[in-house]
Amino acid sequence: MIIVTGAAGFIGSCMVSFLNRKGYNSIVAVDTFDSPEKQKNLTHLNVWQRVERTELFPWLDEHHREIEFVFHFGARTDTAEFSIELLDRLNTSYSKLVWEKCTQYQIPLIYASSAATYGMGQYGFNDNENLIKKLEPLNPYGKSKNDFDIWVLTQPAKPFFWAGLKFFNVYGPNEYHKGRMASVIFHAYRQIQATSKMKLFRSHHKDYKNGEQLRDFIYVKDLLKVCYFFMQTRKSSGIYNLGSGKARTFLDLTKATFAAMGIEENIEYIDIPEDIRDKYQYFTEANMLKMRNAGYEEPFTDLESGIQDYVKNYLFNEKYF
Repeated sequence: MIIVTGAAGFIGSCMVSFLNRKGYNSIVAVDTFDSPEKQKNLTHLNVWQRVERTELFPWLDEHHREIEFVFHFGARTDTAEFSIELLDRLNTSYSKLVWEKCTQYQIPLIYASSAATYGMGQYGFNDNENLIKKLEPLNPYGKSKNDFDIWVLTQPAKPFFWAGLKFFNVYGPNEYHKGRMASVIFHAYRQIQATSKMKLFRSHHKDYKNGEQLRDFIYVKDLLKVCYFFMQTRKSSGIYNLGSGKARTFLDLTKATFAAMGIEENIEYIDIPEDIRDKYQYFTEANMLKMRNAGYEEPFTDLESGIQDYVKNYLFNEKYF
C-alpha cells in the first residue's frame, strides 16, 4: 500500500491518479474529506481506504507492515495565512510526526517543501542544504516549511530513503477548488473567459519591463514523474528543488493562455498593491543540477506545451486528471 496525504487536494489527487495509471490501486488517501469540491478530485480514482488526517498515526501503528511508501503532501498552503500556531500545527508539527513514524517503521518518504522557503532569493535558488538555515521566507507559510526542512537535517534517525521536494509554481488539473490560491494559469483562463482580457502587474523595478517578472512554472505532470522516479530508485536522500529550471515571464504565460483559448490578446497593466510591493518577487528559478546529478534525466514540459494541454484537455471541460 502507498499512503498519500493531502490526497483530496491538487497535487495529492494527481499523485493518486498517476499511481493508478502505473498500476497501483492499493492507495491509502489521507485528508479531512470535508470539502465537496475537493471530493471531486477523487471520485474517479481507485482508493483502497480513506483515513482522516487526525487518525493517520494510530492507523499507521496498526498497518505499518503493509506500507510500501509515503507521499506527504498534506499542508495548509495559504500564503496569506498568518496564524503561526495553525501553520505550526498543520504543517511543521504534523510533518514531524509523519517523519517519526516513517523513521520508526523504516518506510521511505517523500514530503512537499516549497520554493516559498527562499524568500526574496537573496541566497539564490540553490538547494544546497548548508544554506537552508540562512533562508528568510516572506510569510509564515514559507517559514513553516523551512522550519521543517531545518528540523529534518538535524535528525540523527531517518527513514532509509527520504526526499524533501521544494515545489516551485505548480499548475495543472485538479486545482478547481483552490480559489485565490490556484495557479496563475488557472486565474488567467478564468479572467480571459469572463472578460476577454488579462490584467498583469505593472513593474515597479527598473530592471524589469511590465509583465516581464519571472517565475519558474512547473506542470504538475512533470512533478509526478519526479516523485515516481524517487519512489522507484529510493537513493540519494536529501532536499531538492522541483521546478522546470527555466524562469518564464508572466507575459509569456498570458500570451500562451490566450493562444490555447484561441482568443486575441488583450492585456492591461495595473499597479502592484503598495502593501505587497516591497516584498514582490521579480525572479524565481530552480537550480535543478542536484536532481540531475541524482539521475533524473527526463525533460520538463515547456510552458506553452503545458498550458496547451492544461487548457484544452482539462479547463475547457473542467475535466480531472
